[in-house]
Amino acid sequence: MCGIAGVAWTSTGKPVEHDVFNRMTDSMSHRGPDGRGVHRQDFPDGSGIALGHRRLSIIDLAGGAQPMSNEDDTVWVSFNGEIYNYRELRPPLEKAGHRFRTNSDSETIVHLYEEYGESFVDHLRGMFAIAIWDNHRRRLILTRDRLGQKPLVYTTGQDRVTFASEIKALLQVPETSRQIRHESVDEYLTYGYVPHPWTIYRDIKKLPPAHIAVFENGHFRTRCYWNPDLRPDTEKSTGDLKTELQETLAESVGLRMRSDVPLGAFLSGGIDSTVITGMMQESSSQPTKTFTIGFPVDGFDESEYAQAAASHLGTDHQLLEVKPDSVELLNKLVWLFDEPFADSSAVPTYYVSELTREHVVVALTGDGGDELFSGYDRYPTVHQLRRFDRLPNMVRRALSGPLAKLLPGHSERSFSRRLRKRLQVLGSDPASRYCNWVTLFPQNLRNELYHPEWKNQFSEQEPGAFISELFNSTNLDNGGLSAMRTDLQSYLPCDLLAKVDITSMAHGLECRSPFLDHKVVEAASKFRFAEMNQPDRTKPILTDTFARHFPESLKNREKMGFTVPLDSWFRNNLQDYSRDMLLADDAFLNQYFIKSAVQNMLDDHHSGKWNHGERIWSLLFLETWGKSQAGEALAG
Repeated sequence: MCGIAGVAWTSTGKPVEHDVFNRMTDSMSHRGPDGRGVHRQDFPDGSGIALGHRRLSIIDLAGGAQPMSNEDDTVWVSFNGEIYNYRELRPPLEKAGHRFRTNSDSETIVHLYEEYGESFVDHLRGMFAIAIWDNHRRRLILTRDRLGQKPLVYTTGQDRVTFASEIKALLQVPETSRQIRHESVDEYLTYGYVPHPWTIYRDIKKLPPAHIAVFENGHFRTRCYWNPDLRPDTEKSTGDLKTELQETLAESVGLRMRSDVPLGAFLSGGIDSTVITGMMQESSSQPTKTFTIGFPVDGFDESEYAQAAASHLGTDHQLLEVKPDSVELLNKLVWLFDEPFADSSAVPTYYVSELTREHVVVALTGDGGDELFSGYDRYPTVHQLRRFDRLPNMVRRALSGPLAKLLPGHSERSFSRRLRKRLQVLGSDPASRYCNWVTLFPQNLRNELYHPEWKNQFSEQEPGAFISELFNSTNLDNGGLSAMRTDLQSYLPCDLLAKVDITSMAHGLECRSPFLDHKVVEAASKFRFAEMNQPDRTKPILTDTFARHFPESLKNREKMGFTVPLDSWFRNNLQDYSRDMLLADDAFLNQYFIKSAVQNMLDDHHSGKWNHGERIWSLLFLETWGKSQAGEALAG
């Protein structure tokens, strides 16, 4: 796990200055506290390459320094992540004549590129953001892993490409524009994150998961390299599919336990983390080190469940109870994320990463289990609502239109208001309906907040298009499966994995997710929706297949979620702070929002009429981020 940075320029492009490039690399020292490397080459025609690397040592501690080259220094690599199958890839490459100088996974990438060109990425099992420089072709290749576990951002222009693991590295370059992309603010309020390929900045983009980019002869192109068929297998028996899943996941866990440094696991007591920890324990001769944190607030503390799982599995368990200083941590998170990010579960993830890093350098997680095995209540609900679409159009229009408007109720807890809202949503197409389901600020609420003159600067594309297009592209008749596949390409990489990467790397901790091995994803996709959703069962595919890992008390426990009590915070100890920040005369948000509308939102929350906790947190994050720009991020 590391941080990478680089600049490639043509003969007519502007070279990066040495001190600027040093700042780019060193701005990510938290990602790689164990070492620093730079490779730079200026060619006679004026073109050139600069590759930078900050290292967190995991594999081949003595010989794995980067950037790393092939035998004759004509191909160079700087990469962030882990290639788990590097040992299996090495013998065929050696047989083909490639000579290895180290035992690292990094060198495997170089020789794979020599052997297969751009197709090298098809051979990799791992999480990665990779930069390869080919001297002969003066070609830069950038690529990102299939599920988007490792980040990669870039900017193009002036006949050069600048890239890095984090936005803050790109902002070290004076030519990088800090102009805000208007639509990104709208998308942020819609989803709680800025979806790829965009960032909050107009000229900085994210390379999407499963994509490869090539910069050659002054041209920059991207393509998707992994787009598997994720439809259920209707031919195989459930027993055969479970056997395949067990074998594939066991292999995935085993690959991720390869490490030259101490490793452990996050253990919440939920289904996913318990499965992964149980399989680790089966593969280890020593008790697995496991970690969880507890919050002294009812309904937000999973430590009891984690302890039950740890006792059943026989792990070496560590518990830390925290009382987070949310204001101080908010400022830290703003600096770490570089752009607005609304998921408040970044708070507990930050703390559990801090605790874990005191004991190990690598931690396995259960990330991906919910999206692969129907872990959210919305999936079966979305599936059931498709029945509404079978009603005659006249009946659907009446229920979602005139009849719905007749229902009274204005408070959040009002049954009639909730029924009215659901009927209105049912009137839209399935993709738009699901987009509304996962929206943080609904369209009507955003419209109430926005200054009309600012909203007029948006492009014509609706922010919901990101989710709607993914939902429709699944080409599945099952609404629940379409929602799961959509989350796999949106909520998972844009929110959950971004959160884990950034908060863990803040402490120099590497997190590995066995469920996100692409072979596990493909195996999980073969199960039929009905097999994953059974009455009064929680993730039956996992609890049946891996029953030995669960005490009875955990098999069907309700999902709690890894979050913090925002509703209480903003009605009590953070009430004054939120008002002072969001209603200040010089608030950053004043350029976008009508202050009285923001005040109405705060009043509704403080009175208990509405729970706007997550929305208030998202506005505080945006406000704090905007203030941190110190006038450098221009809104025009």
